[in-house]
Amino acid sequence: MEKVLHQPQGGNEMPRFGGRGTMLRLPLVEDLSGLDVGFVGIPLDVGTSQRPGTRYGPRGIRNESVMIRPYNMATGAAPFDSLSVADIGDVAINTYSLLKSVELIEEHYTRFNDYNLIPLTMGGDHTVTLPILRALTKKHGPVGLIHIDAHTDTNDNMFGEKIAHGTTFRRAVEEGLLDCNRVVQIGQRAQGYTAEDFRWGEDQGFKLITAEQCWHKSLEPLMAQVCEIMGDGPVYLSFDIDGIDPAWAPGTGTPEVGGLTSIQGLEIVRGCKGLNLIGGDLVEVSPPYDVSGNTSQLGANLLYEMLCVLPGVSYR
Repeated sequence: MEKVLHQPQGGNEMPRFGGRGTMLRLPLVEDLSGLDVGFVGIPLDVGTSQRPGTRYGPRGIRNESVMIRPYNMATGAAPFDSLSVADIGDVAINTYSLLKSVELIEEHYTRFNDYNLIPLTMGGDHTVTLPILRALTKKHGPVGLIHIDAHTDTNDNMFGEKIAHGTTFRRAVEEGLLDCNRVVQIGQRAQGYTAEDFRWGEDQGFKLITAEQCWHKSLEPLMAQVCEIMGDGPVYLSFDIDGIDPAWAPGTGTPEVGGLTSIQGLEIVRGCKGLNLIGGDLVEVSPPYDVSGNTSQLGANLLYEMLCVLPGVSYR
């Protein structure tokens, strides 16, 4: 099938406050044949532990993506010149059951394995990454992980439940979804319940870079090290917006002070260029706590930057 290079709807064709309500104002596509990249929404907040609202995350991100233009002036990336990209809609989760929603997400993403498709996901709370990894590893095997977050999300349980937004990566390890020697967590901070809260992942082989280790510096050197760790193997990029300081991203469920800057967020994603990325997500955007729209706007731009570093992107 011939590849169709879909283009975002231009601001001079239709005012940016009108037109398509899709991610980047791309076409909404149901036939995945020939697509290289699909933006997917997962409107889930059943797994949150503090402030809800991430069910509106995909819609908020789409709304705030309207100002993003096709060419990345900083990096020269021209993703729409070489990749077939579209919005492929939302997963129909079960509003009343987290466990059933997890099953539905895994089923939905497992279907992507029949295509040469890289999914970029708009969350939704961080529970969504577990079923995504379950699905993608059926095709790729255990993957390396770059995880940006204020929290490690390696709790054993939350209120006795094994599946929630704070248990995602412990379950992923236990289920053999991760290549633990190729896992890097960046931006963790704040307080814990015990002095050992950050140690569990390190004991599995994770490399953990706290927020304090990132203060007052460019993260380009760090990302060069991360790329060495990841090597040529498949890599998944999971970006929790609360990894960014709430001064830049207040619209999230569990904000923590002292976080990464928006510039450092861009450096992290841009630093993934050249990796074998098989998918990525931007999670925990909660529009009800995002009065200015800044959090959704940052989320949309970080997803665009993920698109710009995928394999096969052309540069001008």
